[in-house]
Amino acid sequence: MKIICIGRNYKEHVKELNNKLPDNPLFFLKPDTALLRNNNPFFIPEFSSEIHYEVELILKINRLGKTIQPKFAHRYFDSIGIGIDFTARDIQKQCIEKGLPWELAKAFDYSAAISKFLPKSNFSNLDEISFRLDINGKSVQLGNTSKMIFSFDDIISYVSRFITFRTGDIIFSGTPAGVGPVKIGDRLQAYIEEKLMLDFFIK
Repeated sequence: MKIICIGRNYKEHVKELNNKLPDNPLFFLKPDTALLRNNNPFFIPEFSSEIHYEVELILKINRLGKTIQPKFAHRYFDSIGIGIDFTARDIQKQCIEKGLPWELAKAFDYSAAISKFLPKSNFSNLDEISFRLDINGKSVQLGNTSKMIFSFDDIISYVSRFITFRTGDIIFSGTPAGVGPVKIGDRLQAYIEEKLMLDFFIK
């Protein structure tokens, strides 16, 4: 399975990192070794001194697909969850400055914390899903799919032009503003609407 991550999909997040708005979905990959499941703790790696949290809604692909038209994209995912895209921001900055790929900063082991998934049918409007991340009981990121630059269907259609989707692939759909560093002892709790989906510690 693949983990496909969308970057720069919320305008306010693009602004907070002083980046340019993309013309098309910007995506990168994480390997399956990046998965962090079952609310297991995240251990800060020794190679970075600036690990940031990025909360995102995630989609699970439910069928094989290639070159998918936007009007059919909704057929290719059946469930929604929430995840944390852990980013070695110090390393990412170095990569960007040198024009290098982001994998060192994004694809390291256990850098993709994911929740269990909820059936898509649970949501009355996919374009109005709210979600948030709390750290130590304080909300640090608030998001809503209405604020995405590229919708779920846009993302699936665009990525499928380049990469074939297979059942079980996961899409991280982009993070809203409010990203920041984690430290040992932090408790991260991620919600979809008011449902607690992730609850784990930084070690």
